[in-house]
Amino acid sequence: MKKDIHPNYHFVKVVMTDGVEYMTRTTYGEADGRIQLVIDSKNHPAYTGERKVLDSMGRMEKFMNKYGKAGGAAAAK
Repeated sequence: MKKDIHPNYHFVKVVMTDGVEYMTRTTYGEADGRIQLVIDSKNHPAYTGERKVLDSMGRMEKFMNKYGKAGGAAAAK
């Protein structure tokens, strides 16, 4: 193996959306770092079969203010 061309492979703590934590090895981030998940297998629709809107940045509110509710005046145009 060539020297000094491979990324550092280290342990990080992964925190799931429900607070469960586990250690894994990765080249991402810093050694002994922490990765906080926003979406994982416990809340992603592909795994749960439920459809749910995740709005952590206020985009849905901005859309609703701009266009209103479905079937409202914007839909009649």
